[in-house]
Amino acid sequence: MNSVASHKFSARTQLSVVLLAGTMLATPLMAQDVAPPPVPAPTVPAPTPEAAPTATTVQSITVVGNQRLEAQTILSYLRLRVGQPYDRAVLDQALKDLAATELFKDFQITDNNGALTIQVTENPVINRVILEGNKRLKEDKIRPEIKMAPRQIYTRSKVRADVARIIELYKRQGRFAATVEPKMVSLDQNRVDVVFEINEGPKSKVRQINIIGNEKFSDGDLKDEMATKEAGLLTILSSNTSYDPDRLAYDQQKVRLFYLTNGYADFRVISAVAELTSNKQDFIITYVVEEGERYKFGDVDVQSEIRDFQPEMLKKLLPMKTGDWYDAKLVEDTVESLSETAGLFGYAFADINPEFRRNPEDRTMAITFNVGESPRTYVERIDVNGNTLTHDKVVRREFRLNEGDAFNSFGVKRTESRINSLGYFQENLEIERKEGSAPDRIILETNVEEKPTGELSLSAGFSSIENFLLQASIRQRNFRGLGQQLQASVNYSSYSKSIELGFTEPYLFDRNISIGGSVYRRDLNSFNFIDNDRRTTFEQVTTGAQINVGVPLTEFMSFFGRYSINFDDVTLDKSIYYFGDECDPLVAGRYLCDAIGSRTTSLLGYTLAYDDRDNRLRPTRGQSLSLSQDFAGLGGSVKYVRTRLAGSKHFNLGSRFILNISAEGGYIYPFGGRPTPTSDKVRLTDRFFLGEPQMRGFDIRGVGPRVIRYAATYDPLNPVIDTSNDNRGQIDDALGGRAYYQGRIELDIPLGTGAKELGLRPSIFLDVGSVFSVKRPTLTTLDDFRDPADGFTKFLCRNATTGVSQFATETVTTPEGGVPTPTGDYTTCPEGFSSLAPFEERFFGDTWMPRVAIGAGVNWNSPFGPFRIDFAYALRKEEGDDTKRFSFNVGTQF
Repeated sequence: MNSVASHKFSARTQLSVVLLAGTMLATPLMAQDVAPPPVPAPTVPAPTPEAAPTATTVQSITVVGNQRLEAQTILSYLRLRVGQPYDRAVLDQALKDLAATELFKDFQITDNNGALTIQVTENPVINRVILEGNKRLKEDKIRPEIKMAPRQIYTRSKVRADVARIIELYKRQGRFAATVEPKMVSLDQNRVDVVFEINEGPKSKVRQINIIGNEKFSDGDLKDEMATKEAGLLTILSSNTSYDPDRLAYDQQKVRLFYLTNGYADFRVISAVAELTSNKQDFIITYVVEEGERYKFGDVDVQSEIRDFQPEMLKKLLPMKTGDWYDAKLVEDTVESLSETAGLFGYAFADINPEFRRNPEDRTMAITFNVGESPRTYVERIDVNGNTLTHDKVVRREFRLNEGDAFNSFGVKRTESRINSLGYFQENLEIERKEGSAPDRIILETNVEEKPTGELSLSAGFSSIENFLLQASIRQRNFRGLGQQLQASVNYSSYSKSIELGFTEPYLFDRNISIGGSVYRRDLNSFNFIDNDRRTTFEQVTTGAQINVGVPLTEFMSFFGRYSINFDDVTLDKSIYYFGDECDPLVAGRYLCDAIGSRTTSLLGYTLAYDDRDNRLRPTRGQSLSLSQDFAGLGGSVKYVRTRLAGSKHFNLGSRFILNISAEGGYIYPFGGRPTPTSDKVRLTDRFFLGEPQMRGFDIRGVGPRVIRYAATYDPLNPVIDTSNDNRGQIDDALGGRAYYQGRIELDIPLGTGAKELGLRPSIFLDVGSVFSVKRPTLTTLDDFRDPADGFTKFLCRNATTGVSQFATETVTTPEGGVPTPTGDYTTCPEGFSSLAPFEERFFGDTWMPRVAIGAGVNWNSPFGPFRIDFAYALRKEEGDDTKRFSFNVGTQF
């Protein structure tokens, strides 16, 4: 028999050591397992000297051991063919071809005098891919990045690649200490579960930032310019303390811009190195910089090839002057300003090229702004992309330019402001300008990113005062994607109930006319406290409806008209405030008795508004002014004219500081009817009130005229009125006023990137205001309980049936078997009469003198909705005002 008649050319001896590990359940793949397997070499016995191997012809090829793959498929990967001569090199290449397929965990070739048998053991099929230990990085972030998936063939190269991808994902999150250990769990039918056990490790922080070579500015000045921050207590909320290579490059540009802005035109960053500590938890970043010399502006000039541009006129408008310190940011802003100016004349692609001439000897930088020739530009097309819910026409109707119009940069800026004011899309949306099909054509592309436009507020609770209470409101500002507004609210408790439905169509029949309306019913029980008991003072039920129409007059001015009709019914508890069939002013007070009754209010009003703010929801610049008047008396039983004037102005102070100054005021003038000597012609429910939330630092209706009733500590010979502020028996009723004014100064303070990512927007404020001008009500004093004949205070007794009043008689005690003896206490009421405890009413707060409050607040776009919290302190108040230092409100969006 020939010495090569029967040989096995196998990869088993080299591969089985590694691959047999797959037969163990949950056996970890060690580091050497993940390394590429060595190329298998055929196992060939050494030739004997007597017979050297010679080439042989392939007689047949048989494939055994295959389960899923067809034999012909396996043979297609090889270069062996029947009738082909072969030798050891050919068989060795066949083994390499089988290894390259990565379809088999074991394979060998047996040669029996040209009859070749290829025996394979197929790689298993993946049943599941399981991720374990990932908490900071969720599965929906990892799975799209890995390639292994169920029903695929398991290969070690795929495992290695997926391990590398997962580790890279964690590095992007700043977790450089993350490790991934793959495991394989064998199942029946040659299937496996692949398990990636992830140890996320701590987030790698920037421990220290070193700067070498800076002499003109301190390390702190330069670190303030960087987005990357050193980890510490002051940056605990910041996400910028983790290492990010992209942020490192950004910081270099920020530092360079800082130096260029301050005149150091030769500044450069020589090197920036980030070193990972041995425990892979912290980074130390080192910058080496070269500051160079400081420059000033030399000659500054403008050259223009556009005939509409007069260089001499433009030169006068340049912000930099010869001798000023060089500022690269100012140069950049000037280029942008000249481009915008060219855009006003229709030159959308004006080429503004600043030419720099540096003089190292006197350290000056001369600049010539060259305005290149360009054609007038016309809008070829307007594209709106990214809107899935909002209809195209809702965006397009806000454009101040139409297709075919001459390009105008002011129209583009105004369009951006109007789209941002809708509140339907991402903040600070910008319209991209792209070249059209010809040099004089431009395409305006608006890429929007929709955000939730629904607002939901829901609260429920229980208290000993309100019992069960429920408040819910829902508003959709972009109903059906047509820009329509739909809102509904419900308020229910033992003391207040209301329901309101409203709808607004901003573009009636696709014309720039808005129309809307609402219907509502409100049941309100006003109250005060007697000791620890809550007592209802009056009940007001209002049922009504309103319709409003808005028409723009100019780009910034609009007119709004409205009509509403209200049916009011104000009642008092007869068991407390009535004697007989009439309200008793001795108990209720004249101001409350005058409010009783049913009234119909027919109200016609208008508002004339001017508004050029860049964003109506979150403005940063611009002003608004409005004049409103409402006329009650076109039918109904209430007659007055109510006038209001309001204005605000926003200033962008730079560095994201926004200052807002606002003021408003109003007056109600009654007409018709006959005045009475004891009551105001403007009823209680129609007057102005001021307090939280309009004026922080004061409670609801806490500012302005009010009547406070103090209870007496009864001693017939020496009655004492308790006027302490903490007396729960004290009754406090706000009266409101005919006139009011209010002013506010508020400064929005920017925070770091981390706080901005959390949606925190703090502010400090100063609030000023007052409510005044009401007819002084008739008051009840302690003298009303004094017996003129006796000269000291007695209880006043009242007959609930007849309403007749008389003073109490002296109490007499009769000991058993003794003589009746008067006690000197006049507290005994005759039969059929009830007693009234002595009290005294006092009138406060009817003055135009301002109330002043200062404080700080923060808006937070929390995961459960917008949240506002304020801390305020009343610097100036009047006697009787109710102050409040803390307030908050919360809602949610959908």
